[in-house]
Amino acid sequence: MSVAERKFIAELTSLLDSIVSVRTVDGRTITGRLVGFRPESMSICLWDAKVEGTDVRVPKMFLNGSVIAEIWSMEKPFDLRGLADRIASVFGYEHVKLLEDQGVIIVLGRVKVTKEGVTGTGALAERVKKIYDSFIKDLERSG
Repeated sequence: MSVAERKFIAELTSLLDSIVSVRTVDGRTITGRLVGFRPESMSICLWDAKVEGTDVRVPKMFLNGSVIAEIWSMEKPFDLRGLADRIASVFGYEHVKLLEDQGVIIVLGRVKVTKEGVTGTGALAERVKKIYDSFIKDLERSG
């Protein structure tokens, strides 16, 4: 897989569990929470999908990639790389591992950070949580 393909998949992965809109080749627009996709076919699964211009709501909708013309995010993506950089500025880049494709930051091999928060215990986890909380406050002020 080329670097460009990996980056494309990473970008699509970053949209998981967020609200997206999809325009189909026949012109319909469908909005829902992206919960899965198949890179080979670009098929996707949306939860709580709504077809624009109708009262149709579908709890789970699967769209074949061949009917998708466009996908766009309805939410500002979480800046996981920015958070990793901020954590690394405190702990050192050699101690912070960013797993963008999984949406995870690992600090010193013991503390896990996602857009939802910090998992771990002890003084290290508390320090990372303070950095996380500060980062979230800065995002809220700027956005």
